[in-house]
Amino acid sequence: MADSTPENWRRVDDYLAATLLDDDTALTMARSDSDAADLPAIEVTPLAGKLLHLLARMTGARNVLEVGTLGGYSTIWLARGIPRDGRVVTLELEQKHADVARRNLERARVSDKVEIVVGRAADSLPRIAERGGEPFDLVFIDADKESNTIYLDWAIRLGHPGTVIVVDNVGRAGEVADPGTDDAMVIGSRRALELLGSDPRVDATALQTVGAKGWDGVAIAIVV
Repeated sequence: MADSTPENWRRVDDYLAATLLDDDTALTMARSDSDAADLPAIEVTPLAGKLLHLLARMTGARNVLEVGTLGGYSTIWLARGIPRDGRVVTLELEQKHADVARRNLERARVSDKVEIVVGRAADSLPRIAERGGEPFDLVFIDADKESNTIYLDWAIRLGHPGTVIVVDNVGRAGEVADPGTDDAMVIGSRRALELLGSDPRVDATALQTVGAKGWDGVAIAIVV
């Protein structure tokens, strides 16, 4: 049996990706262009991107909300999982990140499905609610962890019974189980999990993960 080490976690991730995922120039270039633009190297892994894609297809999602665009890598996966007339609304704080994402989306030929909203997500979400429209069928939250409870509350309000909500990075290298932590990102993740465990509007679970990005976790909820 292989030792449980970060090196072996990455090796298994590489094996799974090579076995299960096809080569995709647009996705590969989205990652490389984000690196070239000095964006933080915090996008989801290819395997996690494929999970988002499959969740969009499994749920029959037509309308997707993403909180945290970065370079648009996960956005491409989501946009490819919805119908031609579907939409992804993705929220990004930094204009520079949004500009990189827009180029990546255009190259992947999904920009016609995607609206990038630039600004603080906590400010953008109420405006999205005000303009109305169809509720979201799938929500992916992967932005500043300190605001996770704000994003979750809006995700529920902007969804409908059956909406699936995915919250990334809830494991925080095991620190999420430490009630004495003073790390703001860990505290934000703990509060998000506590909301998911106590709010009658949702039913949720969470899984620890290991892989190329280390020891972390993901929470998945459904609006009831």
